[in-house]
Amino acid sequence: MKVVIIGASYAGIAAALEVRNKHLNAEVILLEKKDRLGYIPNGLHLYWGNKIDHLDSAYFFTKEELEQRSIQCSMNTAVEKINTVKKEVEYLHNEKEGTMAYDKLIIATGSSQLSQKIKGSDSETVLKYKGRYEAEMAIAKVGASQSVTIIGGGQVGVEAADLLKKQHKQVTLIESMDYVLFKYFDKDMIQPLQQKMLEEGIDLRLQQTVSSIEEVENQQARVQIQKEKIKSEAVILSVNVRPDLHFLDEHIQLHMDQTIAVDRYMQTSVEDVFAVGDCIQLTFGEEDEMVYIPLVNNAVRTGMVAAQNLVQPKVPFKGSLRTIGTFAFGYYIASTGITEAESLFTGQAIKTARQEVKLTSLPNTDTVMMKWIYDADTHALLGAQMLSTTDILEKINTLALAIQTNQTLEDLQQKDYFFHPSYSPMLSATNYVSWQEMRDDVNEN
Repeated sequence: MKVVIIGASYAGIAAALEVRNKHLNAEVILLEKKDRLGYIPNGLHLYWGNKIDHLDSAYFFTKEELEQRSIQCSMNTAVEKINTVKKEVEYLHNEKEGTMAYDKLIIATGSSQLSQKIKGSDSETVLKYKGRYEAEMAIAKVGASQSVTIIGGGQVGVEAADLLKKQHKQVTLIESMDYVLFKYFDKDMIQPLQQKMLEEGIDLRLQQTVSSIEEVENQQARVQIQKEKIKSEAVILSVNVRPDLHFLDEHIQLHMDQTIAVDRYMQTSVEDVFAVGDCIQLTFGEEDEMVYIPLVNNAVRTGMVAAQNLVQPKVPFKGSLRTIGTFAFGYYIASTGITEAESLFTGQAIKTARQEVKLTSLPNTDTVMMKWIYDADTHALLGAQMLSTTDILEKINTLALAIQTNQTLEDLQQKDYFFHPSYSPMLSATNYVSWQEMRDDVNEN
């Protein structure tokens, strides 16, 4: 069996490794358009945050490590067209045309920062972050700039604003919604962080849409919002990413947003062709709604699932909870599952509870702001959000697993946990879940 995988980032590498684990005799070939594989998309932030000294350290896997596992890697190979009738891939390798046959094909080409709505956003003067070359350009340009405008107030944009403010840059952040990080948090939960952004001097432009970006004199850029033009020395694009799937043939069905339609086994509309990672939509929430969720954890899991289903559909993908965690402006923030704002569109009876939890351990007492979104009837957890000045990020994994396994609030209160007075509080933050809410329910009965 010859398995060809297009794309060698998280999804493609995860798929290749799992194919090798499941099919020892398979021929596995990775096609990658860049000259090096395994770059970490947020390597720029790792560098700005002094987590690494050089972008050479921003790689999670190497070609040599894959080849040691008998996985062939063809670098500088750009796929031009796939023919799903002939089961062939047409490509350019070092500018020379070639054709490769396959028995099984996995499309894992990832995504890029594309915006069809912002005129001029594709200019080289507009900084991006996902690739190594783009990161190098950003480091050089921002290093020589005093004023920076960030377009997009999601996780990437907020992290960048924090890191650049620590470099004493003048930072303007533009967001079309009325608060930052709206995909992952409700407005009431993110207010402390947003207030800290304002206190630290971030010029926060909410409910503003960018229509164009143009380069002006002295290599400065001008960003056009509703009735104002913002001038700065550097502009960073941190809007939503999108896949580039120009090479597909007409037999592969797409969603309206031009992502590839797959079933729960990562199978496309064409037999023996699979798609994973940032190329596809995933099921999300209680109603199994299909949503585009380009996160690394989803890329890795979908890559592994596709590899497990190459011969026959055995292992369905369990969906995404859109679990994230990060640190910015002095706060550790984490989220999983649906938000309260999203729950209004589900038609489901939802309740929420917000509480401030004090975690007492030696030698400190820390506070965690927590929010729970749960089914009003069954008390099954549907979503959770956390904010604290202490590192609580790992706790969100516990809550994500609780949602995935249909745990109730009562179940969470009884969860076993590790305790040691030197390292952990008397109760885990996840055990505190909605105690007052439970008492209220009992009193009502």
